[in-house]
Amino acid sequence: MESKKEVWLRGENDPFLAAELQPAVDALLQAEEELDALLNDFPDALLWERPAGVASVGFHLKHIAGVLDRLLSYAEGQMLSPEQLEYLKNEPVDEGHTTQDLLGNLHTGIQQTILRYRKLERPSLTALRKVGRAGLPSTVIGLCFHAAEHTMRHAGQLLVTVRVLQNR
Repeated sequence: MESKKEVWLRGENDPFLAAELQPAVDALLQAEEELDALLNDFPDALLWERPAGVASVGFHLKHIAGVLDRLLSYAEGQMLSPEQLEYLKNEPVDEGHTTQDLLGNLHTGIQQTILRYRKLERPSLTALRKVGRAGLPSTVIGLCFHAAEHTMRHAGQLLVTVRVLQNR
């Protein structure tokens, strides 16, 4: 069986997207595919286990969805809403969701992020934005790439955590 090419090598460009953002979208779609494959049969009973004190699988899934929303809010020039801050506070909390629930939320988060990327016009990508309460400086494109990079970082951590949990 031939292995599937990574998203960035498939040559599938989104015609509704500023070309500069295509690599970020490719990374998000790659993370989505890898997490789907990894967690296809992952037992709900292990979602909140923290082997060696590392973050749980449930946390990573909730965090990826939440951080995408927060970073895109900053890219759009907004501060975080009370709902976003509440979500952030509850990322490490088991709220009774199944693996499939959390994967569904992740899919929604990634697809919403891509829709939000499509609304960003090329001239706005270098616009300065303030991040967080401290108002740290970034650009729109910097926030978009950080969203993708941060997603892949957590996907990698999640992969290791899953392997540890499944091989105990």
